Amino acid sequence: MAHLTDIEIARAATKKPIQEIGAKLGIDSEHLLPYGHDKAKLSAQFIADQQSKPDGKLILVTAINPTPAGEGKTTTTVGLGDGLNSIGKKTMICIREASLGPCFGMKGGAAGGGYAQVIPMEEMNLHFTGDFHAITSAHNLLSAMIDNHIYWGNQLEIDSRRVVWRRVVDMNDRALRQITASLGGATNGFPREAGFDITVASEVMAILCLANDLDDLEKRLGDIIVAYRRDLTPIYCRDIKADGAMTVLLKDAMQPNLVQTLENNPAFVHGGPFANIAHGCNSVVATKTALKLADYVVTEAGFGADLGAEKFMNIKCRKAGLAPDAVVLVATVRAMKMNGGVAKEDLGPENVEAVNQGCANLGRHIENVKSFGVPVVVAINHFVTDTDAEVKAVADYVETLGSEAILCKHWADGSGGTQELATRVAEIADSGSSQFSPLYPDEMPLFEKIETIAKRIYRADEVLADKKIRDQLKQWEDAGYGHLPVCMAKTQYSFSTDQNLRGAPTGHSVPVREVRLSAGAGFVVVVCGEIMTMPGLPRQPAAEVINLNEAGEIEGLF
Repeated sequence: MAHLTDIEIARAATKKPIQEIGAKLGIDSEHLLPYGHDKAKLSAQFIADQQSKPDGKLILVTAINPTPAGEGKTTTTVGLGDGLNSIGKKTMICIREASLGPCFGMKGGAAGGGYAQVIPMEEMNLHFTGDFHAITSAHNLLSAMIDNHIYWGNQLEIDSRRVVWRRVVDMNDRALRQITASLGGATNGFPREAGFDITVASEVMAILCLANDLDDLEKRLGDIIVAYRRDLTPIYCRDIKADGAMTVLLKDAMQPNLVQTLENNPAFVHGGPFANIAHGCNSVVATKTALKLADYVVTEAGFGADLGAEKFMNIKCRKAGLAPDAVVLVATVRAMKMNGGVAKEDLGPENVEAVNQGCANLGRHIENVKSFGVPVVVAINHFVTDTDAEVKAVADYVETLGSEAILCKHWADGSGGTQELATRVAEIADSGSSQFSPLYPDEMPLFEKIETIAKRIYRADEVLADKKIRDQLKQWEDAGYGHLPVCMAKTQYSFSTDQNLRGAPTGHSVPVREVRLSAGAGFVVVVCGEIMTMPGLPRQPAAEVINLNEAGEIEGLF
């Protein structure tokens, strides 16, 4: 069976009607808004009715820095969720929705792989229930209303050179990064510089993922700073009067999407910020609701623990009042070899020395996660080329750091391949040993927060930021935004801002290129190094080989 592709495995699965999956969680069909037979949204009323219930245990799945060899974080999240259910633990999975950008760019979806997948896989990686389209529309409605306000007399006295609200599209399109808008004469408005980000980098996406309900959503949307006047006083979304209409567009998108794993276990798939340019976690609504419905909730945060887990702890948990009970750190023997200097095409042969060399990256992530006071287990995601000696090398290394590593074979065996991990994770979560606290207090000055992450998580010597950036941070502090956490935007491939610096580098600097205030989401975005908030397509985009076959099935998506 192992020769089947992910998409073939997903198609062969026996899906249950989504009402049956809801019934496992005690959700009556009247509270499920179905999208076809295999996915549904959960009603706001049902979510509100759960608030008095006790919370289950929260388990975060994170990983080492990603390599082209692949780590399988979502695959492990799904495999662990299935594994916990298979040993009799009532468990839900919470993951993010997929952006179209990576699906048609660098080949990659967000539904897991092998026999540890969430289905329907094709819909999840394409339009799903339309949430991303709603976010794109709400974001661009605000853009249109800003330019429209300027056109019709500009009563708010917006300085059109200081409009900070860009437009978005859910596609990798480098041609749109920097554009000139409103050309073509007086009837088209006042020409100004503008640009596009990818939808997942939108503040509206972050707000949707951090808001507690529709009222909170509308308030946060109103708090978005869209532009400044000549005297540098801010203009908010609510001044443009766009917050009400944006909330209307996002009404359904705010509700979590219920789907199932290959083993018919329930999963919420909701929200999808990238962890290298946004906060990289699924929605607070989905996570909090899952904690009311299940005894264990397995969620993931994007990319390596230096990005996703750091933001999960410092932003999501801080803002939502959550505390993880255990962290699972995903690593592969192949990735250890790459961090140890082996080229991708040479990963096949046994190389214990390279594994040992590459373990430094894993070790630093373990130390970093422990610094939040949360116990860590390493999941070694098994590949068929791994040798016993290589796996033992990773396990032995992890043991020297006071943690444990467990070999997982969920890609090939589904829940059968994660029962050992599931048993151990449940024990740790139940033990109450987690002493979670964020890395820095709210009252720390913004630049010191940036330095804290750069020095304690990235192990940098210094943060490089010119006077303009430091002055901007000071102005935001004076305006009452100093208590906000910081959201670092940097490459996912390294602890440093140089994507080619693998392993566990020290002695590097973190250059800050730009800072952006996301007043509605409630954080300050710190853009470091060369990171882009609008990716481009690669030389040979995945879109070139995606098509419909004669049977009307999608090919090339996986």
